[in-house]
Amino acid sequence: MASPQELVLMVVHAHPGPESTNTGGILAHYAREGVRVVLVTCTGGELGTDPSGARPGEPDHDPSAVAEVRLAELRDACGHLGVHHLELLGYRDSGTNDEGSPRSGAFRDVPVETVADRVGALIERHRPQVVVTYDPEVHFHPDHTHAAVATHRAVERTGIPRKVYAVALGASYWTEIHQAAVRAGIRDASAEPEISAETLRVDERVTTTVDVTTVLARKQAAILAHASQIRGTWIERLFTGELPPVLGRETYIRTWDRSGASLPEQDLFAGIRADPT
Repeated sequence: MASPQELVLMVVHAHPGPESTNTGGILAHYAREGVRVVLVTCTGGELGTDPSGARPGEPDHDPSAVAEVRLAELRDACGHLGVHHLELLGYRDSGTNDEGSPRSGAFRDVPVETVADRVGALIERHRPQVVVTYDPEVHFHPDHTHAAVATHRAVERTGIPRKVYAVALGASYWTEIHQAAVRAGIRDASAEPEISAETLRVDERVTTTVDVTTVLARKQAAILAHASQIRGTWIERLFTGELPPVLGRETYIRTWDRSGASLPEQDLFAGIRADPT
């Protein structure tokens, strides 16, 4: 349990991996500042790439083996980022809509109230002032949406966090990543990223930008720790080389606030640091 003046950040993700690619900067940045950092991971990522290289639905794909490897990589990434507490909810990866029917016990089929109860219990235990999860308005993966909805429900129930943020990976982010990959000779200029209408709206909803340039090396190491999922891909090549400037800042949408901090912000704990309540 947090002491009255201790700052605590809780980040809730669906699978191993996005904690590094999406939020690795803030995890490392605030851990280095002395904030107690708690990472909640809802599934084992069972429907990722198998150690043999097999994809879901292929004969050699072993979900248990995938989860074992991915959770080991997650713990390695947490070490690079300075995460203090890793909380594993143990649900099964639902997969995307093009990966066939989810296996028994898929995370997206667990009632939101059940997941909210478990996340709420962790909020009660760790008492974070700030919680970060996905944007419930961007439907990238069913497990991301499920985690976001359940987390917001848990926050509303407990009333403990002062602020909640959604990861904001908008059109500008994906465009800059694509351009960096083109400059590095990793991707063809004609292979423009597919940007949905939801993603286009993200940029105009951003409220908070955190400078994470001083911890980029930690973020890079954490991303590369997830070797089983990025090995041989353009992502591995991009993150092995000189990192593009866009990775030195992380953008978020403030979705819940009891701090009264003015917008826009450059600090997730703005309006909280000087307030001991």
